[in-house]
Amino acid sequence: MAGRAAEPEVIWARPERAGRGPKPAYSRADIAAAAVRIADADGIDALSMRRVAGELGCGTMSLYNYVPRKEDLHELMVDAVSGEYVLSAGPPDGDWRAETLALARQTREIMRRHPWLPRIMSALYGFSPNALRYLEHCLGALEGLDASYGTKMELIGMVNGSVMTYVANELGMAERARSLPWSKEQEQQVRFAYLAGQVGTGAYPRLAQALAEAPAPDDGDELFDRMLNRLLDSFA
Repeated sequence: MAGRAAEPEVIWARPERAGRGPKPAYSRADIAAAAVRIADADGIDALSMRRVAGELGCGTMSLYNYVPRKEDLHELMVDAVSGEYVLSAGPPDGDWRAETLALARQTREIMRRHPWLPRIMSALYGFSPNALRYLEHCLGALEGLDASYGTKMELIGMVNGSVMTYVANELGMAERARSLPWSKEQEQQVRFAYLAGQVGTGAYPRLAQALAEAPAPDDGDELFDRMLNRLLDSFA
């Protein structure tokens, strides 16, 4: 394809449009916004260079002058939605746990607004402009934590990985529920009845004790916060 590089390159190191000629008709922001609209409306599987070109009103081959590969398009999309973080401009207040949890909640909401995001996330995309801005802010929020910057980067990665896994499970469960002819409550009732029958045989004494001691189910928000707080406990 036109514009494809024979060696690895970073999309952010490329000019906005490859080759000579007049001023580019589209910016990376335009292209990313069009791709995000398509993925939000129809899912990531519906995304193609042809669809994005049609959304912009240009030829598919022309689009390759701006974005050589579909993977580059994904990187533009991840950076675009990373710009949705609301990051305070002032200095951190010193409560690194509270600030990290607040950022994790934002990450969860961004991923829920863009359900395709967990599927295309990659650690390699951490060098985009908005990702660098986010990482710098996270490190500032962690100034109150007595740890090396390497440990702090590890914490950021573990928090983001946990959030991504949690949201992917939320989205998967919601998608499954929409595809079934019965309600989530009806299915839970049937499954819990089966589980109670199996545990009642006495074949699973430890599981029976664990279920007897288990707290009442939390809503998703409470469970999310507890998961993150337990992770942060390991760094405190």
